[in-house]
Amino acid sequence: MKQWPLSARESAGNSRVSGAQPPSPPRRRASTRQFIVPLIVGCALFMEMLDSTVITTALPVMAHSLHEDPVRLNLAITSYLLSLGVFIPVSGWVADRFGARKVFRLAIAVFTVGSMLCGVSHSLLQLVGARILQGLGGAMMTPVGRVVVLKTVPKSDLILAMTYLTVPAMLGPVVGPLVGGFIVTYYSWRWIFFMNLPICIIGIVLVTLFVPDIFEEDVAPLDWLGFLLTGFGLAGVMFFLETVGRGALPVWLVAAALILGLGGLLAYYFHARRVPRPIVELKLFRLQTFTAATLTGGLFRMGVGAMPFLLALLLQVGFGLSPFASGLLTFVSAAGATITKMTIAPIVRVFGFRHLLVINGIITAFSMAVISLFTAATPHLVITLVLLCGGFFRSLQFTCLGSLAYADVPPNLVSSSSSLASMVQQLSMSLGVTCAALTLHVILAMRGEIKLHANDVSPAFTIMAVLSLLTSFLFIRLDEHAGHQLSDRPRTPALSDHDNRESISVTH
Repeated sequence: MKQWPLSARESAGNSRVSGAQPPSPPRRRASTRQFIVPLIVGCALFMEMLDSTVITTALPVMAHSLHEDPVRLNLAITSYLLSLGVFIPVSGWVADRFGARKVFRLAIAVFTVGSMLCGVSHSLLQLVGARILQGLGGAMMTPVGRVVVLKTVPKSDLILAMTYLTVPAMLGPVVGPLVGGFIVTYYSWRWIFFMNLPICIIGIVLVTLFVPDIFEEDVAPLDWLGFLLTGFGLAGVMFFLETVGRGALPVWLVAAALILGLGGLLAYYFHARRVPRPIVELKLFRLQTFTAATLTGGLFRMGVGAMPFLLALLLQVGFGLSPFASGLLTFVSAAGATITKMTIAPIVRVFGFRHLLVINGIITAFSMAVISLFTAATPHLVITLVLLCGGFFRSLQFTCLGSLAYADVPPNLVSSSSSLASMVQQLSMSLGVTCAALTLHVILAMRGEIKLHANDVSPAFTIMAVLSLLTSFLFIRLDEHAGHQLSDRPRTPALSDHDNRESISVTH
C-alpha cells in the first residue's frame, strides 16, 4: 500500500515521473529554452481553439455547399463536443500509460487527419465522422499538452509558462470569427480545415525535437467502468447544453440526455469512492487551491466564455457590422491578452494569488458591464479601448487560475488533475454560452418578437458580469499564502502550518 501525500512540500520528494525536472530554487532566472515546450504546446492549443470557432462562422456557407439545412449541419459542432466529452476523462491515464510526448504527438496527428477528412467531406455523414475523429485528437491534445508543461517546467516558473497556454486559448475564439469570415468570403470553406495541415506537421516535428519523453513508472490498469461513466456522463451533459433551446431536437430527447449525463456523473462519484485508483481522482477537490481554481474558476469561465458569442451578436446583429469588421474590432482584446505574458509574474509577486483573483475579478466584471452600455453610436475607439483592457484582465485571471490549480498537486496525480480540470472547464464554457443564449431567448419571448436588437444583448452581458463578480467574493476564502511556491513572494512563519493544512492523502 502506498500513500501519496497531496502537498507541495511532500510531493516534491516522491516524484516517480521519468523526465520530470526537480523544483528549481526560488528567484532563478528562467532560460529561454525552458519555455520552448510551453510555446509548442500553446501553438497546438491555439490551432484547436481556432478550428473550433472558425467553423461556426462558416456553417451557412458549408450548408449551402453540402446541400444541407444549416440547423442539421450544426451536428458537425455537436459531434465534436460529444467526442471531447467521451475522451477527455481518459486522456490522463493514456498519457501516463504510453508517455505524454507520444500521446501528444499522436493527438496532433489524429487532429490533422480529422481536419483533412473534414476538408474533403461531401456529405453531412462524412463531415460528422471526421469531426468525431477531430474531437478524439482534441480531447487528448489539451489535457495531455498541459501535462507535458506541468512535468517539464519547475513550479517556480509555472506562472510564466502558463501564459503560453492561456493566451492562445483566448486568441482562438477571438481570431476564429475573423479568420473564418475571411476564408469563406474570399476562398473555399474547405481551407478552414486544410490550413491546419502545415501547422500540425510543424508541431509534430517540434514536439519530436524539443519535448522530453515523459512517462509514469507505476500506472494502474484502466478503470473501464469509470471511463464509461465519466465519458458518457460528460457527453450527455454537453449534448444537453448544446441542444437545449434550439428546437432542433425533441424536448424528451434533450431532457433524456441531461438525465443520463447527470446520472452517469453521479454514479461515477460513488464509483470513485470505492475503487483504489479511479480514472479521475476526485480527492483532488480536497486541495483548496485546485478547488478554487477549477470550481470557482469555472464560474468565472461561465461568464467570460460567453463573451465571443455575445460580442458577435452585439456588433453584427445589433450594430449591423459585417463579420469581418466585427472580427477586426474585437481582435484588440487579443492584443490585451498578449500583454499579460510580460506583466503577470511581477503582478503575482506583489499581490499574491488571493488578492489578485479578488481584485481582478471585480475589474473584469466591471469591463463586461461597460460593454452592456455600448450603443450603435458608441465611438469605435471607446469600444477598442474597453476590449483591449478587458482582454488584458481576463487573460490575467485565466493565467492565475491555470497556474494555481496545480500549485499543490503532486507529480503522480498531475495527469489526473489535468483531465479533471479539462472536464470542468469544458462544462463551464458550454454552460456559459447556453446561459447567455437562454437569456436572449427569454428576453425575446418577453417582448413577443423574434428579431434581436442591440438592447436585447445588454442584459446578457450584465448577467455574465454578475457571475464574474460573484467569484471575487468566493476567492476571499482562499488562503492568503495559496500558491506561494509559484512566485517569489517572501514566506511567513505561519506558512509551514498552512502547508500542513493543505496535505491530504490518497491511498492506493
